[in-house]
Order: sequence, then structure tokens, then C-alpha cells
Amino acid sequence: MSMKMVNPAPLGLAAFALTTAALSLFIMGVLPKEAAAIVIPLAAAYGGLAQVLTGWWEAKCGNSFGFAAFTSYGAFWFYYAILNYLAAVGIVVVSPVAAGAVLILWGFFTFYLWLATFKANMAVFLVFLFLWITFVVLGVGDITGIPVVTTSGGVLAFITAVAAWYASLSAIINENYQKEILPVGRLGRG
Repeated sequence: MSMKMVNPAPLGLAAFALTTAALSLFIMGVLPKEAAAIVIPLAAAYGGLAQVLTGWWEAKCGNSFGFAAFTSYGAFWFYYAILNYLAAVGIVVVSPVAAGAVLILWGFFTFYLWLATFKANMAVFLVFLFLWITFVVLGVGDITGIPVVTTSGGVLAFITAVAAWYASLSAIINENYQKEILPVGRLGRG
């Protein structure tokens, strides 16, 4: 008897959503500076590890997009956690301009993944659209040091997290009920 291959995407989307939501609350000032002690390990354990594993499971399913996206964003969360830990213990000093440039580069990467979502469902399309814009806004906020730009990036990150949670939840619910209970919308054909 062969086992059914599970869809790993809902796990990766949930890991991305929760970690992104926690960081966005920190960026928006809803959580105090001390919250970094909670956000950094979450970034490594759930944002990083769970997404890298999801990426590898996506590869096993033959999904190049899922492999590239989940593995890359999992690596991003590992990078974020390591960088912030090293800065917190005084091993490195983070240049806001360099950090902003890296965020904008992540925005470029996300933009080209977003282009691939035009044949996906609306939920996934919106996750990548908002994430692309979020990276750019946060990068500009770091480079310019303008608080309202950074806070706006935090708000966009939270919206991105909500979209990712919806995409995760809809995949789980719709699979469990074997019909579309939570609509995901369609963009393209095929």
C-alpha cells in the first residue's frame, strides 16, 4: 500500500506567517525591544528550520517553485537570527545601509518569484505581492532611517503574514473537506 504524499506548503506558509507576524509586531512597536529575545529563536526554529524542511519536501514532490521559495525564506530566517544574535553579543555591527540593501535584494528575489505566481491562486499571489513590497519598504526604511517608513514596512509585513496564514489555512481546510470551503481565487489558466 502506498502512502499519500502530503502537501508540505501549509506548514511552510504557517511557519512563515507566524514568524513574520511576530517580527512585524516588533517592528511596529507593538512588542517592546525585549521581544527580540523571543523573535530571534522563533526565526531560527520555526521560520528557518520548518521552512527549509518544507522546501526540501517540496523538492521531493517535484515543485521547483516551492523548493526555491521555502528553502530561500527559511535561509533568510536563519540569516536574520544569526545576524541579530551576533549583533546582540557585540561580534558584529550592523550597518543600516547594508541591511537595507540586503532587504531590497530580497525584494528583487521575491519580485521574480511573484512573477511565477500569476498562474497560482490569488492567496499565494497576494503573499508574494505583499512580501515583495514589504522587503523594499523595510529596506528603504533601514537606508533612510525614517521611522514612519520602517513602521509602514512592519504593517505590510503583518498584512503579508495574514495572507500567508489564509493560504495555509485554506490549503488545510480545502484538502480536509475535499472541496473549496475557503476560496483562494484563480488568476491564470492551467
